[in-house]
Amino acid sequence: MSVQDFVMQISSEALFLVILVSLPMLVTSLVVGILVAIFSATTQIQDQSLSFVVKMISVFMVMAAVGSWAGSTMIRFAARCMNGIVEVAF
Repeated sequence: MSVQDFVMQISSEALFLVILVSLPMLVTSLVVGILVAIFSATTQIQDQSLSFVVKMISVFMVMAAVGSWAGSTMIRFAARCMNGIVEVAF
């Protein structure tokens, strides 16, 4: 495998990994934001901190829930990168 092929493969895998790891937090923030907006519209509460605090707490809970999976996924990717660098170098 040439260096250019390795760099292209690792770059595409890295972009996919960023999307995959951040997806649970983004979806949670989106869903909670929509629910809080509907709640704010129905109750006519126009407090900006309500949306921020609820989203922050929910995203932290999701991060705690999927943190080990995300960490192990990133560690496997880093190990694959290091092994690939050794293979390409020699």
